[in-house]
Amino acid sequence: MAVSTMIKAIKQVHCYDLVMVKIGSFYHAYGKDSYILSYLFGYKLKKFEKEYSTCGFPADSISKITSKLENKKINYVLLDRRNEYDKIAENSNGNLNKYQEYFEKANKYVNMKKRIDNIYKILIENIDAENAREKICEIEETIYEKGKI
Repeated sequence: MAVSTMIKAIKQVHCYDLVMVKIGSFYHAYGKDSYILSYLFGYKLKKFEKEYSTCGFPADSISKITSKLENKKINYVLLDRRNEYDKIAENSNGNLNKYQEYFEKANKYVNMKKRIDNIYKILIENIDAENAREKICEIEETIYEKGKI
């Protein structure tokens, strides 16, 4: 069965749990869950199939990840793909779960980061343009005008 099909089925049961799937020596998160991990840990998002994002990290980092999720009161579930998505571990905070709160923050973060990355890409692509220095000065002036954004 395809990973995306399994993730959809798993997320129907664990819709407010951050699901991480162990595949080989890495853990992977998909969709909303990848946004939260990117927000909290700075992991790079990649496209998975057409409509999903994903991020991954080495399995030996799992204690650091779960510790922070527990401190933030975000429910999580660890699954092992090799053993038919058997549950390795889970943590539930009951009514104190802050999954949705962190997803909302992560969604804003990811969308803003995409916009910034696009601006950066355009600047790099046009670095040799005649008016590049002028445009960068305008951007700097706008950013530094009040000392903060």
